[in-house]
Amino acid sequence: MFNHRRLLLARRRRKMTARALASAVGVSPVTISRLENSANDPEEATLHALARALDYPVEFFSGPDFDELPAEAASFRSLSAMTARERDAALAAGSIAYLFGDWVAERFNLPQVDVPVLGADAAPEAAAHFVRAHWGLGQQPVTSMVGLLEAKGVRVFSLNEDTQNVDAFSCWRNDQPYVFLNTFKSTERSRFDAAHELGHLVMHRHGTPQDSREAESEADQFASHFLMPHDDMASRIRFVAGLDELIHAKRRWGVSVAALNYRLHKMGVISDWQNRTFNIEISTRGFRRTEPEGLPPEGSLVWPQILAALWGERLTRDHVASALSLPEEELSGLLFQHHLVRPDRDLRAKLHLVTPEQSSE
Repeated sequence: MFNHRRLLLARRRRKMTARALASAVGVSPVTISRLENSANDPEEATLHALARALDYPVEFFSGPDFDELPAEAASFRSLSAMTARERDAALAAGSIAYLFGDWVAERFNLPQVDVPVLGADAAPEAAAHFVRAHWGLGQQPVTSMVGLLEAKGVRVFSLNEDTQNVDAFSCWRNDQPYVFLNTFKSTERSRFDAAHELGHLVMHRHGTPQDSREAESEADQFASHFLMPHDDMASRIRFVAGLDELIHAKRRWGVSVAALNYRLHKMGVISDWQNRTFNIEISTRGFRRTEPEGLPPEGSLVWPQILAALWGERLTRDHVASALSLPEEELSGLLFQHHLVRPDRDLRAKLHLVTPEQSSE
């Protein structure tokens, strides 16, 4: 049976209008509209033409229904700058991540969810302090934001989008939290995005709409306090003479020089005049585009272990893509495969993936 929702998903993922798809396939826009609205089923020749135009396997379009990621369920940081096509493509990637996540969950025991939900009335600084205490982090810097979220049961996926307008987004799917990070950005900014989305998950599951300015400001404040705890900052930086000092200091907390400047200004370590001067220098030296002394990319800890376990059964990523009737590139884009890095050993040790067969032994 042809699944019209899958046609719409693939078209959105490719950022194509119905008219553009119709032109590529050689049919009228009305035909595409009727197919996407389940008014007609495509002839076999049309189905194969759709698969070629969208670069999806033919089998994908006859797959079962799936959970869509509605726009109102996701927090988008750059909603004003994002085009409708960029938003729909990112949401479509989220739906594909659901398909893969469900496939994996049927075969592996993944980390249990341990993300506290505090509500919209929680102050960002207090919320960040609470989560740090709940996870036993103390005042120490976070070595890997992706690894930390995964260890606490968050499903973290990468977004291989060729735009900076899609920063990151997060959502709750029933009782399972998801975070999607755009790998087009610097590691420092991606880490801040991850902490920002954690703030949404903790503070905005109920209450303030996630796409409101108030919610975005609260999530930014949460991220700033979570990544740069006050006591650790105050004990190490008491005075700043120039921007180069911030460039060398920022590596400890894994943040951008702009984020460190902002945090120290809020703490009163940097004066108003210094803050203005440093912001001008950050812009003139191009540090808003390219982060100085940048960190290596963060990668997933969970997905490489999943793929390694599957390889032990002689199953590759291509096999998984085939089982889900997906293009292999879609899985690569979601699983941080475009920049694999060696995961942090301490965090990796906390993750134990066990197949259902093994868990019953």
